[in-house]
Amino acid sequence: MTEINLSGSDVPHRRAITDAESRVASRGWWDADADDYQAEHGGFLGDLDFVWCPEGLREADARLLGDVRGRRVLELGAGAAAGARWLDGQGAEVTALDLSAGMLRHARQAEARTGVRVPLVQADALALPFADSVFDIVCTAFGAIPFVADSGAAMREVARVLRTGGSWVFSITHPMRWIFWDEPDETGLVARNSYFDRTPYVETDEKGVPSYVEQHRTLGDRVRELVAAGFVLRDLVEPEWPAGHEEVWGQWSPLRGRLFPGTAIFVADLR
Repeated sequence: MTEINLSGSDVPHRRAITDAESRVASRGWWDADADDYQAEHGGFLGDLDFVWCPEGLREADARLLGDVRGRRVLELGAGAAAGARWLDGQGAEVTALDLSAGMLRHARQAEARTGVRVPLVQADALALPFADSVFDIVCTAFGAIPFVADSGAAMREVARVLRTGGSWVFSITHPMRWIFWDEPDETGLVARNSYFDRTPYVETDEKGVPSYVEQHRTLGDRVRELVAAGFVLRDLVEPEWPAGHEEVWGQWSPLRGRLFPGTAIFVADLR
């Protein structure tokens, strides 16, 4: 669950980017930011919990993955792998995968705190190091999909490692959020960007090298990616901001959350 800043009237941070640039930027960003991210958000995410989004929707309540007992599950972009450890506690056979060694380091630390250990794999979502048709479920909460230039290829990789009838469930920033600046206050309520501008958001270092990349696709784009990869969309969940939830997470806030969705969760099955 990322915090980007799309503010600015002249969009100096929007430009084309390659998959290679995205991969290097994402690994470097999350390695460098892992400690700060966990310090700020680790309490909200927990060590043994599966939280889908900043709205606080938990898999324990939503059950978007169904009964996971005895199922082989892959969590993409697992970060510190709190979701994977929760799934392990529900009887699933779980593997947690992330591109970032920094985030996986925090997964190891959480293992020591909880005593719950799941296999951790450092790998790229576009080249999953698994045989065909080995998982029953693949899932991610804000991992992988927003950060790769060819998300359609990521969908095809997920389809490859899933068994027929398997489920693919992923949450992302709701595409309509790209219309607005990423501000939690009133300045984030005014539409300023084109929903149809798919140019990536790119931050660069002092040498002009991409250091953070995030991709935008419309809702229709995501549906077409899923269908092209062989999936049937079963549900599209847009979590509402819950009463009494006053925590601000980057651009997610009670003010904005009560007016329009911040998260989209796609629930799909492989044909």
